[in-house]
Amino acid sequence: MSANQDITAVVPCYDAGAHVAEAVASLLAQEGGPPRVIVVDDGSTDPGTREALAALPDGVEVVRQDNQGLSAARNTGYRLADTPLVIALDADDVMVPGALRALRAPLDADPGLGFTYGIARFFGAWSGELRFPPLDAYRLLYRHIIGAVGLTRRALWEDVGGYDPAFRTGYEDWDFWLGAIERGWRGAKVEEVTFLYRRHGDTMVFGARREYRRLYRRLRAKHAALYARRRELARASEAGLVERAIYRYFWGPRPVPPAVEQAVYRLVFRP
Repeated sequence: MSANQDITAVVPCYDAGAHVAEAVASLLAQEGGPPRVIVVDDGSTDPGTREALAALPDGVEVVRQDNQGLSAARNTGYRLADTPLVIALDADDVMVPGALRALRAPLDADPGLGFTYGIARFFGAWSGELRFPPLDAYRLLYRHIIGAVGLTRRALWEDVGGYDPAFRTGYEDWDFWLGAIERGWRGAKVEEVTFLYRRHGDTMVFGARREYRRLYRRLRAKHAALYARRRELARASEAGLVERAIYRYFWGPRPVPPAVEQAVYRLVFRP
């Protein structure tokens, strides 16, 4: 019997046939045993993807829907989950073997904790690790410091109302975590690499960065009540005065042009 049978892993897939089998295999190979795995085919049109999905191992559930975007695909999988814990993994990423063990330990130890997340390691076109400071509500107002892969109580997902399809072009994760904090949920960072983040081509992240200011305005409008508490959150923050200023006046508005920012990242994280 799998020690991870109380976890459902959802893998949204849109024309990711070249990588989806590797993502699923990384979930099935988790220490302690596999979780329940649901792959949501979000209207793939690529014949190779359809073949890859048909070849997935027995026991992996494949659900098909018309193309609705990443948020809707995750929500479809989470709605089908009958486990208390859920996690989403993009079809081109990979979970490290001990990820679920590391992520679940804090949740098992603290029933009041809503979610956990770890450190991402790049592979493919980039190398290195994406390391953010510990979770801090003030920092989260101005920068997405959590990432996409977090082990979450299904009750939290229900409370937040799922991932918002309005953020179809990006930052749906940031919006989700802000919603969790807004409702009083707590999270914790695990100081281990928990997933491998594939960097290749002109990804969705790059496209979202080009639309950053519009999406950030939407975030602030949606979570206006949380942003109105910024002074309260600043007093509770571990960040000092200078760091808080950097977050609010640099990471918030992100004045550097997207092309320049991405060029710097490519230099820093070059293979």
